[in-house]
Amino acid sequence: MSAYEAVIGLEIHAQLKTASKLFCSCPTSFGEGANQNVCEVCAGMPGALPRINNRAIELAAKAGMALNCTVNEYSIFSRKNYFYPDLPGGYQNSQFTPPICEHGHLKVSVGDETHRVGITRIHLEDDAGKCVHGQAGKTCVDLNRAGTGLIEIVSEPDIRSAEEAAAYMRLVHSILVYLDVTDGNMEEGSMRCDANVSLRPKGSREFNTRTEIKNLNSFRNIQRAIETEIERQEACLEDGVPIVQETRLFDADKGRTMAMRSKEDAHDYRYFPNPDLPPVIVRPEQLACWREELPELPTTRKERFMATLGIAGEDAAVLTSEKEIADFFEAALAVSGNAKRLAGLMRTEFLRECSARGIGPASAAMGPEQLAGLAVIIENGLVSQRMAHDIFAELFESGHSPEVFVKERGLVQVSDTGELEAIVDEAIAGNPAELAAYRSGKEKLFSFFVGQVMKKTGGKANPSMVSELLKKRLSRAE
Repeated sequence: MSAYEAVIGLEIHAQLKTASKLFCSCPTSFGEGANQNVCEVCAGMPGALPRINNRAIELAAKAGMALNCTVNEYSIFSRKNYFYPDLPGGYQNSQFTPPICEHGHLKVSVGDETHRVGITRIHLEDDAGKCVHGQAGKTCVDLNRAGTGLIEIVSEPDIRSAEEAAAYMRLVHSILVYLDVTDGNMEEGSMRCDANVSLRPKGSREFNTRTEIKNLNSFRNIQRAIETEIERQEACLEDGVPIVQETRLFDADKGRTMAMRSKEDAHDYRYFPNPDLPPVIVRPEQLACWREELPELPTTRKERFMATLGIAGEDAAVLTSEKEIADFFEAALAVSGNAKRLAGLMRTEFLRECSARGIGPASAAMGPEQLAGLAVIIENGLVSQRMAHDIFAELFESGHSPEVFVKERGLVQVSDTGELEAIVDEAIAGNPAELAAYRSGKEKLFSFFVGQVMKKTGGKANPSMVSELLKKRLSRAE
């Protein structure tokens, strides 16, 4: 057991789902040619005046409400001064004090334990551009992303493990996507985080020197990077090597963090109010209106699925982990009505097929109506659960009506009592040695007789009816 306790805080950056940038009318579309979505304002030209995007303020406030923050009626933008080649103005427009939201929290569950993670602040800021390395040995600058609206969500140092950090990030991601605040596409950089990590002796309340791991853009890499940094810092402490406050990068291929630069403190950025931007004022009546518009959030939705639909907690957690999955499930439920069976099909079959193809539910050829249709024909005894499993991949790929499919293929389950009784009798009569062994106490042979009936019906016999008929026939005295 380690003698140290990890102290972790995350700074999550989420690009706001606005049509235009934070201070100009340039589009925020991803994948355009280099420097296509650029104007005088987001290129940092002298004399170009910014104008605040009101939709960005709305999205930031809604995020704050969903994360249990206080939304401040008054906040301001400051200039955060530092040099990057892709920061054209030489400063970033960011909120320092007061920010738009502060003093929030989330309850994060890992296994059977739930911890409260405080949220210090949520502030608005504009994004930098992007350096593109390696073109003819040069570094080029693409400003398409420059000026895109972000919120930065800064947690308290309340997280105690890499696993908990990844769980917190997943929960924040889920909430923001539910709100439609961001598209949450981590591969495109729409959401990313920096992790502040330090160690202290167990039982200590003092904070030690921290390092910051920059630009982590997947849940897996967040956990891996923090685990790696904890191991590095622990080795340093054991060897008497001082921890240096610095910014580090995570090399996912090599599985290690590397020093990038010394870490700045707030005073190094020389914050001062931006004279070109007015204060952000959020009126109470506007805040009340936005609160009314908040959708059902994942935790509330999970509790509803459990309480009103009788779905197990583990299934409910999976079904509400992403808004797209939950919406698909509820659309299917409106058709089938059997929540438990539908939940089982979604979790064990549907989401597995989505994962194998790297697509979301909305992109699948099998829509909610087709998934619900399969649940219905299982419920009605048209096919068995086993047959549904065998044909699921083909139904998923084609999007065919399950009922039409099984009828056209001759896969309808045999549920006629008279027909099954005759087949059961035939299976028993054809295997006298196994019958004698069964009746002498070898009850494991029951599955042998089930297999014989299934073989004679091509796997189409109703399993529950076969089991009941066999129990009656096999228990008869000779």
